[in-house]
Amino acid sequence: MRRLYLLPAAVALLLTYTPTAPVAAQPPAEAPRAAPVKDRVKMDDATKKAVAKSLRWLKDQQAADGSWGNTAITSFALLSFMANGHLPNQGEYGPEVARGVRYLLACTRDDGYVVGPRGGNMYCHGMAALALSQVYGMTGDEDVRKTLKKAIDLIVRTQNHEGGWRYDPAPTGADISVTIMQVMALRGAKDGGIHVPDRTIAEAVRYINRCYDRRTGGYRYQPFSSGPGYARTAAGVCVLQLSGDFDADEIKKAVEYMERTGEDRQHYWYGEYYAAHALNQIGGEQWEAYYNRMRTQLLGSQRPSGEWYDSRREAAYGPVYQTAIAVLVLSVPTHYLPIYQK
Repeated sequence: MRRLYLLPAAVALLLTYTPTAPVAAQPPAEAPRAAPVKDRVKMDDATKKAVAKSLRWLKDQQAADGSWGNTAITSFALLSFMANGHLPNQGEYGPEVARGVRYLLACTRDDGYVVGPRGGNMYCHGMAALALSQVYGMTGDEDVRKTLKKAIDLIVRTQNHEGGWRYDPAPTGADISVTIMQVMALRGAKDGGIHVPDRTIAEAVRYINRCYDRRTGGYRYQPFSSGPGYARTAAGVCVLQLSGDFDADEIKKAVEYMERTGEDRQHYWYGEYYAAHALNQIGGEQWEAYYNRMRTQLLGSQRPSGEWYDSRREAAYGPVYQTAIAVLVLSVPTHYLPIYQK
């Protein structure tokens, strides 16, 4: 893996940047948008206590430079705090969120690529761009907007001829997993007022639709690769919804595929990250059943110190990654994050 190092200017930014006062955020005690009437799922007291314990654990894992690992894992951690109303310098964990945001800004190269001293790829970039889009959408911070704009411009110009993206910031290959990461970031930025060409998202959706398997209703890794999987299918449903195609036949069939196959043991956390988003957007009984099942499962597997870690499921990414996603799944009903709002 190529290692990239912070430029002196980026180090200076890390040491001196202070987020400007939020202009659009709501106080942590109140979500910025009320949950739709049809969404009857709420966080009960046991879930709130589990999330509070996990956030305390995550706080203790933050490194001195503001990170929780590479830019992707740092972004997952930041999203888990923001999903519970903690913004840069606002809320109980405001200082930790501010340091995490400074880290992402300092990891941004001149060309807009958001990777840092631990290296990374377009997975890391897409997650970082999504996290920054949520920070900007909730605070209106101008310094975040400038960095986000550069990150989004890089995504736009590295889209390949098929409409997708792969590991490198270049218009070469494509796969559904990396592509969906970029679409999430593009949609988050667009919702915040950053210009995203309509054609970029349209071409990305066209590529993702080529990965759809009409026989099963699931989504493949690439258009002509082997069979579909739960995680990729959940992600595919997210993209269709984020593109505004809520009534697509593919959504119904994809959800049926997910219900038939059940969780993806190989990509469990990644899959549930997208499944929670997708099924929340669908709402109704399917969302209620999913959330209740995941709440029971997660609350029963949380460690006494507050984290989640299952060595059988994506163990290489560590407990911060697993804990952050568990918090995100449990916190969807708060509707704090703009990307989760309906």
